Amino acid sequence: MIGLRPCETDSDYEAWLAVRRAVLPNERTASLDELRSGIKPGDLHVLAELDGELAGSGLVNRSDTGNAHVAPRVLPQKRGRGMGTALLKRLGAHAVEQGYARAGSHVAGEDERSLAFARRFGFEETRRDVQQVLDVSAGEPREIQGVEFASIEARPDLLEAAYPLAEQGYEDMPIEGLDVPLESWLAEEATLPSGSFAALADGDVVGYAGLLRWADDATKAEHGLTVVRRDWRRRGLASALKERQIAWAVANGLRRLVTYTQTGNESMQTVNARLGYITTDVTVSFSRSLPL
Repeated sequence: MIGLRPCETDSDYEAWLAVRRAVLPNERTASLDELRSGIKPGDLHVLAELDGELAGSGLVNRSDTGNAHVAPRVLPQKRGRGMGTALLKRLGAHAVEQGYARAGSHVAGEDERSLAFARRFGFEETRRDVQQVLDVSAGEPREIQGVEFASIEARPDLLEAAYPLAEQGYEDMPIEGLDVPLESWLAEEATLPSGSFAALADGDVVGYAGLLRWADDATKAEHGLTVVRRDWRRRGLASALKERQIAWAVANGLRRLVTYTQTGNESMQTVNARLGYITTDVTVSFSRSLPL
């Protein structure tokens, strides 16, 4: 028997996080505190049970494109029993109740079963995100003439100062309708402030590279946004910022850095490849109109 119930207690949310880790073992998962603090009005976190045993989870929240983000997840050993369908219908109904006209979701590119599931419910592919990883090693970050580098830990004010530049970077991403408000930027970027850096020229922020904490594995971190002001591009500044992050990672006992870029952002993929990052996974983004 399939049962769905919303998360209410810390133990519920811990179970929700456990499902995410099991289904997406190569992706960063938030801590309980990070998850709790990021919940907005209208969000829905659901647990799914099969004959009384934990079998999956679901999520509805607002995506950065303003649509509903729906994430039905089923433990591998519990698939093929109608759990995914039950979750998706519940999530879709909640998204409609919240006034959303479209829903999007993400599927691992190698998971043919889940890709077929998304297409069966009318979801159409919109883009692909490439995961690249680096097993860090020591190196000397390059200097850029006329540029000063500062960590967000040393200069916390630079995170907000970098937001107008971040908006420019989001505009240049091949993602239609992308909008990250200042509140989200301050809460979700640079969660490793000592490993996040701003580049300044004549006191102005001309580059930024954020690093995000990997809650359940202190030897890993995920890159946040890397952006360079348009008139400073093609001078090696993005590489210089990432080299400082790599040096910081080595000095602080991290072994692996993970980053994501989108189809259409091959220039950043090239920067990463030159620094030694290798492509490991692809995530497929889907979208469709509501109701399901």
